[in-house]
Amino acid sequence: MPGASPPAGLSRELIALRAARELEPGSVVNLGIGLPTLVAGFVEPTDQILFQAENGILGYAGISESDFDPDLINAGGQPVDLVAGASFFDTADSFAMIRGGHIEAAVLGGLQVSAQGDLANWYVPARGGGSVGGAMDLAVGARKLIVAMAHVTREGAPRIVEVSDYPLTAERCVDVIITDLAVIDVTKFGLALRETAPGVSVAEIVGRTGAKLDTSGPLSEMSL
Repeated sequence: MPGASPPAGLSRELIALRAARELEPGSVVNLGIGLPTLVAGFVEPTDQILFQAENGILGYAGISESDFDPDLINAGGQPVDLVAGASFFDTADSFAMIRGGHIEAAVLGGLQVSAQGDLANWYVPARGGGSVGGAMDLAVGARKLIVAMAHVTREGAPRIVEVSDYPLTAERCVDVIITDLAVIDVTKFGLALRETAPGVSVAEIVGRTGAKLDTSGPLSEMSL
């Protein structure tokens, strides 16, 4: 319930690790700013996943630990390491990739996700400001959309809701939600709980979800 202390769940790094396991080997993937950028650090080189950035890079690895190079940054302004064969192009070509359906998966952060898979991730009315950036194009253009986020707000309010009351990024676009408490699939019948975080009960997840959650299907604890 809002205001209650949430159960101990996954760290941001473990959310990113679990999200990385949703990516298919050989796929082209775009990572949103914030938590999703951590995903690049949890894929194996043998998976041959190509990360794409809206500012015009295809083929980068994790966040760079070397000296900052302003010419080698992702769309969030973070320095990145390149993989062999990486390529560069202008923003027009980058968004043509996204809007043309050439991105197999995108991992984005979220402020709210509705029971129908609507995503809100760019504007909090109480704070004002915010910018949609390339998230709208990714939410609509990526073949699979994974949202990685905390299950509740800092105040304990659900981020997974029946109907979003935040301005939407895109409607009916989310396929999978990965939080510090659970992995939830968005299906044509609604939200279905697939996995629970270690030490977190189904009852705790249901109690902190603001939308109806189907728990009747096969359930397992996350293997991390």
